[in-house]
Amino acid sequence: MSQDTLRLTSAQQKMVWNDLHGQATEQKAPSGFNATVGAIVPSTVKNEPVPSKAATSVPALKSFNFAMVNGKLLIVNPSDKKIVDVISG
Repeated sequence: MSQDTLRLTSAQQKMVWNDLHGQATEQKAPSGFNATVGAIVPSTVKNEPVPSKAATSVPALKSFNFAMVNGKLLIVNPSDKKIVDVISG
């Protein structure tokens, strides 16, 4: 079953931001792409699995990918490429 949303507390979001923003490659959003929950990440946006350190801090993240686009951290469901959460620093 794929998850379409991720409910993180603000403390978890802060932890995720601290763990991931330094590891993510900053990317520019492709033309017409709006990074919102439920949007599908275009194939031109590189996303990668959440590293084990962040997944240990916030176990709910274990099965997701992440990408950094226009200064926002996108948490992505790898099975359907849908954004499940958007975290700003």
